[in-house]
Amino acid sequence: EALGTAQANESVTLTAKVTDTVRSVNFEDGDFVKAGDVLVELTNREETAGLEELNERGLASGSDLDVARSREAASQARYNAVVARLRDRLIQAPFSGLLGFRKVSPGTLLTPNTPITSIDDISTIKLDFTVPETFFGAMKPGARVLAKSPSYPDRKFEGTVRTVDSRVDPVTRAITVRAHVPNGDKLLRPGMLLTVEVIMAERQALVVPEGAVFQVQNHAYVYRVDGDRAHQQEIELGDRRYGRVEVLSGLQEGEQIVTEGIIKLRDGIAIRFDGSEPAISERSDTTEGSGAASARS
Repeated sequence: EALGTAQANESVTLTAKVTDTVRSVNFEDGDFVKAGDVLVELTNREETAGLEELNERGLASGSDLDVARSREAASQARYNAVVARLRDRLIQAPFSGLLGFRKVSPGTLLTPNTPITSIDDISTIKLDFTVPETFFGAMKPGARVLAKSPSYPDRKFEGTVRTVDSRVDPVTRAITVRAHVPNGDKLLRPGMLLTVEVIMAERQALVVPEGAVFQVQNHAYVYRVDGDRAHQQEIELGDRRYGRVEVLSGLQEGEQIVTEGIIKLRDGIAIRFDGSEPAISERSDTTEGSGAASARS
């Protein structure tokens, strides 16, 4: 488990390429825009007039072929330059994303250093977190991560490890890991602090509640429900985690076992269920006040 900081997939502060006055602003704070949308238009009277002049004049003709070609190339170059200057006066969204606060108004004199707004692509969140170098070998691209935010306590955001930094910090002896977390519902925002769990070794296993297991010397047992009786069933245990224990052998998935009050039972004791037959994993009472559940993976 680690702490991570969310970052946008792409993030940029928009500025102008030229110095000129804002003619119109075509967005509001927090708008979602698509790549190529025109956000700000600058004044372009001079460039528009120059373009109209070139269009009216056309390409100069001449009897000499080389002279005509030279004039054509020069005219085309002037035309392209005017078109480029016109494009520089349209501030467009470089990619689809969420806009920040608007920092300009019509009439504002923009310079190349004047921020217009920010735009963040949050369709995917880059989640950076650090882990001790002892876990370096386990941080493999493709490993599954689960992230939680205090803003959404009942939600887990799933992602995958994408990149492991090339260097270990010599002071903290930690290494930075970057995971990509899909964010289609746009709940996560850049800068959020997330708790990250990295699933280093994942496998399917048959597990039962730890309270259903009892030891006799070096052997582990559960009470398996067989019809109307409870029988001791020896099992082989594997890993333990969060109140559950892995069963390597001795039980099959779906078999019912007693989960509560096992200290009151003995092998072969008759049991009954209150009411109708219980569903899988549903708690039921026995004659000794015990519960029953199904082993499951």
